[in-house]
Amino acid sequence: MRFTKMQGCGNDYIYVNCFEERVPRDLVTLSRAMSDRHFGVGGDGLILICPSEKADARMRMFNADGSESEMCGNGLRCVAKYVYDHGIAAKPNLNIETGRGVLSVELEIADGKAVSVCVNMGKPILQSAAIPTTLPGDPPILAPLTIDGETLKFTCISMGNPHAVTFVREITDRHVHVLGPRIETHPAFPRKTNVEFIRVNRPDDATMRVWERGSGETLACGTGACASVVAGVLAGTLNRKVKMHLLGGDLDIHWCENDDHVYMTGPAVEVFSGIWPN
Repeated sequence: MRFTKMQGCGNDYIYVNCFEERVPRDLVTLSRAMSDRHFGVGGDGLILICPSEKADARMRMFNADGSESEMCGNGLRCVAKYVYDHGIAAKPNLNIETGRGVLSVELEIADGKAVSVCVNMGKPILQSAAIPTTLPGDPPILAPLTIDGETLKFTCISMGNPHAVTFVREITDRHVHVLGPRIETHPAFPRKTNVEFIRVNRPDDATMRVWERGSGETLACGTGACASVVAGVLAGTLNRKVKMHLLGGDLDIHWCENDDHVYMTGPAVEVFSGIWPN
């Protein structure tokens, strides 16, 4: 089975072109095996690029632990680049079917290749039951949650997948590696959650580290960056246009007042291709 390794801001996934490849049925085991950074290809998960009856292609995303997730913003940009660069739909404006629905993307083309992708991520989901979370509020805004004796205030958003965002003066390894996994699996989040730790540099500039549901700390999370800007606006700490600095690079996020949609712009890079023995 041929695969392609791609990354967006260091958020790396293994991509399989299901227009051409036959994928094993046990996708949980496949994702775990291929994602293993010591014994496999190595990545934050597996993404399938599939035919779609309603869009140019369909994206299915599996985390490194084998669990299937609804959305991945960095992954979606890479899917769009692959679809364009490999001739599945060689046009600068694409529609990609995801677990969030069909999302539109606009590609910046240079020398016949997509180098940057702007994704219309749609409207943020703000109802607690739909996020889902049992923290109070629609959505919860700066709702206190105590973990290991430390109380943090969370603003919760869904971008098709759940996010719990907290604003801190300085982001520490303890925040991410100790509290992150405990927040991910806290009973307040019935389907677990991604956890974003945000340091506000200016109202239009912020730094983020993320503990991703099912994958642990990753170098970037596109949906997390989008959710964090929405959370910052609701909490009164960020503007609607923000440059978000992640460990793997920068994303430009805009929560547009006119249509209430969140737009994410960032890079997409093809790293290498190979053959995985079935």
